[in-house]
Amino acid sequence: MKEDTQLPESEHSKELFAYFGLAVYYCQALEQQLTNLLLLTKLSQGTLPSEADLSDLYQRKLGNSLGQLIKEIQHHFPFSEEETAQLHHVWKQRNYIVHDYFKERIQDTFTPSGRTRIIRELKRFKNKAGALELKLQGYCTELYHKLGLEGKLEEEDMLGGYPPANLKRRNQ
Repeated sequence: MKEDTQLPESEHSKELFAYFGLAVYYCQALEQQLTNLLLLTKLSQGTLPSEADLSDLYQRKLGNSLGQLIKEIQHHFPFSEEETAQLHHVWKQRNYIVHDYFKERIQDTFTPSGRTRIIRELKRFKNKAGALELKLQGYCTELYHKLGLEGKLEEEDMLGGYPPANLKRRNQ
């Protein structure tokens, strides 16, 4: 095989796949925050009468896709138009990255300039998804405090294991 058609075992290739992994990770983090926000919103509206109902709903929602969660949360939480557009944009990009990205971009993985372009795109997506996840995390924290759940759960558990002061640093 010619050298230019083989994917080299280089640090550059590893970096590309690391950013792909980060993009997928932030999508999953976003799904988790949407699930948390949905449950907290329902609790704040008094639509979940028992802990068993809450637990059942939580387990069901963990199996929902990003698109399903976005569609449902819009009926329960007052996102701004800009936030709604951001959610839909990240959802569409996520689907493209997970289902079609390498089908369409495989040739770019064979050259340094192509890998650099892909890394740049994945970084941008990761940053958008991460910023949105952090925003949702803030909404969850507000509802968490509003509902007086401090005595029932540790705040760090609600915030993904990070104390509030470390949230901003974690995503930089």
